[in-house]
Amino acid sequence: MFWLGIIILSIYVIVGREVTLGSRKIRFLIDVSPNKETLLPTVSIVVAARNEERNIRVALQSLLQLDYHQLQLIIVNDRSEDRTGDILDEMKKGDPRLEILHLRDLPKGWLGKNHALWQGSLKATGELLLFTDADVVMEADTLTRAVSYFQAEQLDHLAATPEARMPSLFLNMFGVTFGFFFGIFTRPWKAPDPKSGCHIGIGAFNLVKAERYLQSGGHKTIALRPDDDLKLGKILKQNGCHQQLIYGAGLISVEWYTSIRELVLGLEKNVFAGTDYRLWFAISGVIFNLVAILWPFFALFFTSGSTLLLYALTVLTITLIAADGARFHGFSPWFALGFPFTAGLFTFIIIRSVTCNLVKGGITWRGTFYPLAELRKNQV
Repeated sequence: MFWLGIIILSIYVIVGREVTLGSRKIRFLIDVSPNKETLLPTVSIVVAARNEERNIRVALQSLLQLDYHQLQLIIVNDRSEDRTGDILDEMKKGDPRLEILHLRDLPKGWLGKNHALWQGSLKATGELLLFTDADVVMEADTLTRAVSYFQAEQLDHLAATPEARMPSLFLNMFGVTFGFFFGIFTRPWKAPDPKSGCHIGIGAFNLVKAERYLQSGGHKTIALRPDDDLKLGKILKQNGCHQQLIYGAGLISVEWYTSIRELVLGLEKNVFAGTDYRLWFAISGVIFNLVAILWPFFALFFTSGSTLLLYALTVLTITLIAADGARFHGFSPWFALGFPFTAGLFTFIIIRSVTCNLVKGGITWRGTFYPLAELRKNQV
């Protein structure tokens, strides 16, 4: 037990150093001064919406209030079965800047959201494309700041993290834990390095040059990827795009999940896809979580003496890494205290995602079933 503790603590010292230093290489969008002296390029915002009646009005009102004059707003209603379509038509009557595209069918070989974003991109005329979700709210100067940074850094692709807003303490604690795992898995501070295989993409805010998007094949290349945001970043980087991540806390927000059940079901489609449907990879992740993430917390109750002190130091290190990362996403560092419980839930979600995919033979996402055999074909 003692030597296992030494190994685990060593891992966290190494990982913690990279994560804490790497996170500080990423800027906050709110710290970027908007460029109001030169003419900024035209931007087409593309939003895919399916059954979004709860949030879409507030989200679109925030887009209509953006202080960006060279703007095209394309909203794609993807076969919604609730009042989303009616709300969109009603809002268009009040503001003709909204371009509404109603889709009635989903072609074979496509996920609904990816197809909607692709169809929207085909109607876009802007030099830059901004792909965002139908529940994302932006402050008025968000896009001006983002494009100013985009130009100053001579980027081809800029992804921005939203501030996740959730109604309960436990869900917000999970948000900190998810950020912890996401940072370790993607290492977004390495995305700008052309020699690194690390890439980044965020569904709430993917800003990309239209020309480079089309050259990469766009969403047509990732037609069956549930993790479309990350894979968009991957194909863009594979095509030589210069990309970066920026923290959008304070400017970009999203109602991520409103209940634990919604959280578990929502992540079901992404987690196994994130391993590229490699069973060995998913099993390895579960084993790592059990041994290196959860065991140190249990060890506090089952060890003594120098071994107990070693695991106590490990738990402190894990908690400090999570707490440090919380502020980059708009969470309180105190939410890291829930780490052992939320990490346990995340481990359960991994197991459930893999099991559901294999047992059901695929995933059901927003009312449509997608066979695993088809999903596996779209390797990127």
